[in-house]
Amino acid sequence: MTSTSRPGSGPFGSLEFTLVLLRRMADHQPGLVEDALRELGVGKAEMREANRVWQARGHARGARPGVQRYRSALGPPEGVLPRRIGDLDCEALRWRLPLWPDLRFEVVTGPGGQVWNEWLVRAPGAPGPELHALADLHPWCCTIDEVARAFPPATPMEGTAPTRWRLAFTAPGAKASDERRGHVAEFTWGLLQRLDP
Repeated sequence: MTSTSRPGSGPFGSLEFTLVLLRRMADHQPGLVEDALRELGVGKAEMREANRVWQARGHARGARPGVQRYRSALGPPEGVLPRRIGDLDCEALRWRLPLWPDLRFEVVTGPGGQVWNEWLVRAPGAPGPELHALADLHPWCCTIDEVARAFPPATPMEGTAPTRWRLAFTAPGAKASDERRGHVAEFTWGLLQRLDP
């Protein structure tokens, strides 16, 4: 069972980890983060403290390695899926978080439990958004995988931080001569934050 206590008042659990995700998202969407904090019943100071604790635990001597860090905070995963990446057998572990019922936090691990990727993905069976045009791309409405599928061919780009990704794609219906047809979607923890021309 994971903790849902208020940050700083007990064990580090799913609420605190959600605040860690929100701390990075606040760089792009401070208004949405403030709304989320109100929904969770916590403030900015608690978000900053949760992030401080998470970072300190990751750098502490004797810190839990790889995926064990997530298991310690989030408890047993809701699901573990086998993944094949090249020649390697991997696993994708998924956890439910309190703020996003239709999403799961996924950690993809390689041999020995080394973390290769960590982001939010759509929960199995949860309907994703209808993405047909640029107007459908609202902050926090979709994941990086959903945008890539909706607007092929999409090209992954390097993000500005380890938890950030960028995806270049062409606007639907744009003509090849239209200089404004190219767009870059920015994601934090796999969730859409903003769209840049």
